[in-house]
Amino acid sequence: MTVNGRPARLGTRFEFDRTQLTEPFLKIVEEHRKLRAPSRWLWLAEYRAIWELGFSVAVAPLMLAAPRGDGHPVLVLPGFLADDMSTQVLRAYITALGYDTHGWEMGRNYGGLLRMRASLRGRVRALRQATGRKVSIVGWSLGGVYARMLALDTPQDIRSVISLGSPLSRDPDASNITNLYEFLTGEGPTPQEKRTGLVPGEFDRLAGDLPMPATSIYSRSDGVVNWRCCLLRRNERAENIEVIGASHLGLGFNAAVGWAIADRLAQDEGTFAPFRRGGPFALGYGRPR
Repeated sequence: MTVNGRPARLGTRFEFDRTQLTEPFLKIVEEHRKLRAPSRWLWLAEYRAIWELGFSVAVAPLMLAAPRGDGHPVLVLPGFLADDMSTQVLRAYITALGYDTHGWEMGRNYGGLLRMRASLRGRVRALRQATGRKVSIVGWSLGGVYARMLALDTPQDIRSVISLGSPLSRDPDASNITNLYEFLTGEGPTPQEKRTGLVPGEFDRLAGDLPMPATSIYSRSDGVVNWRCCLLRRNERAENIEVIGASHLGLGFNAAVGWAIADRLAQDEGTFAPFRRGGPFALGYGRPR
């Protein structure tokens, strides 16, 4: 690959062929450009996730009053460098509401869209065949990026997608862990895409519309990812839900986040209605965006 007629070096900014993307995709991509990582103070304040867990334990009876499930399979995907242990609380909650909940069962998540793609497809296919029902996916951070990739790759197997603090921007300055991710995976908005086999525009495609209900849950006080990276283009089956004061590391066991997930999962298959800010944690949600 060359840039301006010269061989590209590692770390050189790479501009993909814009003709490969449709106008809606381009609009989202441009909105996400030139973002900055959360401040150092928000980064240091991520320790409040411990308080979020403690609060959720205290209000567990209220959380269990959420809408009940219909037993369909739900796959929960962990974030970058996390494993199924990190989603244990969330999975236990979803299971208690009546769903057939599953972890990803692939150990620690070291990232890589291309590297994980086949394994994730196989996981979804196995759940679909075992249950005979479409699978809802709840993905935390990078797990949400995987979830949207699966929704585009295997739409016939996916019922709905819920992402928690998931970055949909390629801007390398929009996250506090971008450098670590690119170092471990070789993926990013650079010529490294060619080395990993990713098609130019692959990341940006994930910010487009999905053929099934999609919900992005985010927090403006996220200390890892710029919250604007998480925003979807709202349409008849896509929405954004802001949870006030939530940390990135606490999204998986924040009480308001859990209630919103339960509400979204309880929708009948093939239907979608925007989230209504109600219930015991109504004050924990921001205005629709």
